[in-house]
Amino acid sequence: MRHLPLIAIFIFCGMFTAAAQQSEPRVALSEAATASDTRGATAIEARLVTQVLNGAEDSPVTNVKLTVKNVSGVFYTYVSGWATFYDSAGVRCGEGLFKVDALAMNESAATDTPGLRLRCSPATWRIVATNLLTRAADVAKPAETVTPISETERTPPMNFIISINGEEHPIQLKNPITLQIGNREQRIVLRSAP
Repeated sequence: MRHLPLIAIFIFCGMFTAAAQQSEPRVALSEAATASDTRGATAIEARLVTQVLNGAEDSPVTNVKLTVKNVSGVFYTYVSGWATFYDSAGVRCGEGLFKVDALAMNESAATDTPGLRLRCSPATWRIVATNLLTRAADVAKPAETVTPISETERTPPMNFIISINGEEHPIQLKNPITLQIGNREQRIVLRSAP
């Protein structure tokens, strides 16, 4: 019963991964494969550098080189994903993980797929982005309008002191304080009333 929340999280994440994998189109080996961000906008595209992909069950291709390009409007500090290959019948016959550290807008980087086990001569492929991490200054979400705050609306942070049996403890709004009261620790948070 304790593991139920953890299992629910894995199922929830798996649903999004499966949905993302179904939305990424398969393309011919000579074409650029694209992957979308969480909003569905195209974030990266990849092209195969390795052209000879003749894998078999007894002698799989174990690495493929590719070029990943940032086609979004944000700087990525880390990009990773899966390159998946399909035979002429549309059956998946290999997948490999790729990663790129720091990828600026419209920048391309060469990478590979270590750990790949390609067991066919693929006809199509696709990529799925699993991590698209941005810089702290960049925001990978729609722009929000910010309304300026007038001087009368600005309120300085308020500091308070809690006195318990003559012992004083400083506290600020929304910042918790933990006090030893008797044999137990008590967590106190000061909030404004609605």
